[in-house]
Amino acid sequence: MARSILITGCSSGIGLDAAMTLSLRGWRVFATCRDDDTSTRLAASGVTPVNMEMSDADSIARGLSDVLSQTDGTLDALYSNAAFACPGAVEDLPTDALRAVFETNVFGLHELTRRVIPVMRAQGHGRIVQCSSVLGYVPMRWRGAYVASKFALEGLTDTLRLEMRDTPIKVVTLQPGPIASRIRANSIPHFERWIDWKASPRRAQYEATLLKRLYDPPGTDRFQLPASAATRTLIRALEAENPRPYYRVTTPARLMAFARRILPSRALDALLARG
Repeated sequence: MARSILITGCSSGIGLDAAMTLSLRGWRVFATCRDDDTSTRLAASGVTPVNMEMSDADSIARGLSDVLSQTDGTLDALYSNAAFACPGAVEDLPTDALRAVFETNVFGLHELTRRVIPVMRAQGHGRIVQCSSVLGYVPMRWRGAYVASKFALEGLTDTLRLEMRDTPIKVVTLQPGPIASRIRANSIPHFERWIDWKASPRRAQYEATLLKRLYDPPGTDRFQLPASAATRTLIRALEAENPRPYYRVTTPARLMAFARRILPSRALDALLARG
């Protein structure tokens, strides 16, 4: 039988590429997606779309139940990729905005993970891959909500990995750097909803930096890789007999991990402040 995997956040970018590629590789792929056109495209490629809202525990339960009803109650792997960002200075970030980011990026992911673990325990094997970010171990300005959620995910996943050592379930953290995706464009509605930048004492900084980054056409990033780079790494994490705890994708992700290890905090801050 084909190995089965549930992937969250498949409307575009990393999740979409992973779903399409793993299906071609022979996996039975279940993909959460809220975009009807993308769902149709996935279905035409042999991927099974799943209706699952990551900020809604009942929706998570229903979506997973739907998947398990089609796999005789088994699931070989979970790839948690769904996440969104709300850019803005931390001092301008309403607590409700931070809470909304955590509902999807951390709490929803945790809810789904907890529901999958008993399935994997019962079948005697399983692979859980959590998609973090380079921003899960180094911060960057204007990204406080996303950084906080990914730092939280890293700690939660590290603890889970330790606790699963006495089980047949392997837990892996994927840490992409700059990958071509729609996360920046998708963050604009959240920025416009939550951040009152015109009333901020940092208004001039918003105008000089963040607004250009959000609304201007993206420039060339020589370090950015296509989503397929993340998928290639995901395949190694899924199919290795004994996977590594962390897989980093892109040169910046590896360089920042090295810098975090060797640089004093002030030196690291000075480096990150330039970005």
